[in-house]
Amino acid sequence: MRWFPLLAVCLLAMLACLGCHRPMPEPDDPPPVDDPIWFRDDTDKVGLDFHHEAGPVGRYFMPQIMGSGAALLDFDNDGHFDLYFIHNAGPDSGARNRLFHQTEDGRFEDVSAGSGLDIAGYGMGVAVGDMDNDGWVDVYVSQYGGGRLFRNRGKGRFEDVTRTAGVELPNWGASCAFVDYDRDGWLDLIVVNYLDYDASRPCAPASGKRDYCHPNSFPGSDARLFRNLGRDAKGRWLGFRDVTVSAGLARRAPGLGVVCADFNGDGWPDILAANDAAANHLWINRRDGTFADEAMPRGVAFDGLGNAQSNMGTTIGDVDGDGRLDLFITHLTEETHTLWRQTAPGLFQDATAAAGLATTHGRGTGFGTILADFDLDGALDIAVVNGRVSRGSVAMRQENSSFWSRYAERNQLFLNDGKGSFRDISRGNRAFCGSSAVSRGLVWGEFGEDGRVDVVTTAVAGPARFYRNVAPRRGHWLIVQARDPARRRDAYGAVVRFQAGGRSWIGLINPGQSYLGSGDPRAHFGLGALERVEEVRIDWPDGPVEAAGELFPCGNVDRVLVVERGKGRKP
Repeated sequence: MRWFPLLAVCLLAMLACLGCHRPMPEPDDPPPVDDPIWFRDDTDKVGLDFHHEAGPVGRYFMPQIMGSGAALLDFDNDGHFDLYFIHNAGPDSGARNRLFHQTEDGRFEDVSAGSGLDIAGYGMGVAVGDMDNDGWVDVYVSQYGGGRLFRNRGKGRFEDVTRTAGVELPNWGASCAFVDYDRDGWLDLIVVNYLDYDASRPCAPASGKRDYCHPNSFPGSDARLFRNLGRDAKGRWLGFRDVTVSAGLARRAPGLGVVCADFNGDGWPDILAANDAAANHLWINRRDGTFADEAMPRGVAFDGLGNAQSNMGTTIGDVDGDGRLDLFITHLTEETHTLWRQTAPGLFQDATAAAGLATTHGRGTGFGTILADFDLDGALDIAVVNGRVSRGSVAMRQENSSFWSRYAERNQLFLNDGKGSFRDISRGNRAFCGSSAVSRGLVWGEFGEDGRVDVVTTAVAGPARFYRNVAPRRGHWLIVQARDPARRRDAYGAVVRFQAGGRSWIGLINPGQSYLGSGDPRAHFGLGALERVEEVRIDWPDGPVEAAGELFPCGNVDRVLVVERGKGRKP
């Protein structure tokens, strides 16, 4: 066949390109003059003092290279976001997870002692949500060796209810999230599990030198879905039931990332599980308590070349202003972070190359990530935190360097041009991208009451960092908080929509994105030149789709719009 030689040449070129991926430029390289500066390191200014512990080096204990994350939460309902950080040094260590309360002046004080959240373990991720509808957010912590669930009792105190709530499991938990998958008004819990890991089996790559294992060295694990049973007739909260098997999710995979959203437009939340070196799962909600994996026909199982990449961090958002949610997942240094555009309801296409994300200035092994409009110009940008899981060819030559520096990489920032194409501005952003670390978690939120999205990052055996958004303001903004007063909590899964400026806008009430973390539970919009939004539509996460929406007047922007279910008008 005449096309076979040409195909062979193309494949050889692609393979050769895999060896050409450049690391991030050195910090002494002159930054481009046209790269806007987006972040300032305010860690010390806000009093954030957390240094992640990962246990002793040299054991190549695989869980220590994969964790840990963090969460943003308002645990005392004072209107200010607090922070919770996870350690990974083991249950017998002195390193206990830490809870920081944000004070009136924007600083953080350690209130861990006596909170109940100050536990030790091989901690991975965290999910935040009000599982018992009592008006106080609760916390689930995923771990290697089984996660733990904490019920918020108020006054800064949390109670461990793991066993009585029915969520005990022995797996290596990774990302986790609260989602009302059956739309009964009670938040359910999804935990994506990673590997059936055997610590007694050492791994050595082709170099012959010990390193952390490849995920293919061990079987994957089932994700676990726990259904919230609500309250009984006497008002007692009944906990959860494991419905993994009956829901159809009992399929082993090396799961790392998770994000829950309505991916096919039928008004019911679906579950996207990002799997490491394996096909992703897109569990489509059948609306009867069961799910079907439709990642393959919907285009998100593999990348555009049919490869199962090392899928890790996940985030969703409308990158091109067409009113449909797109999907972004981070990958290894030797791969590319991948953008899937939703081209039609429920159908996705790999748009990485077309969006300019295949030819960035450097590469990194990405974990935490978020789509957010950092400069308020009306287009979602991308932040990624990086850090290797194996030493790689360059690090193998650095035998005199410190242990963790062999895995350290620089973070990345990508500027959206307004049409869904991105430009790498990492070189000009030395605060966020100039230093190397083994970064893992990225939590986002608006801390300054100025509409700007700030970010908090975590790193293996490194300090947490608070990055203040100082991007040149290019427009107006709107933050929408959607509340369900009958359930006394934020309406996780609600969709915010409006028409303005000749385009469609869409946002999701969903803190469970990124990697091993939980972020701002509100929908954030950069509006560019828009000075007014006449009204917004909220599609609530339960009830018939045609009757679930409500319209709320908005008017002036540059503010937080709080809407409550039942107080709007029907479309």
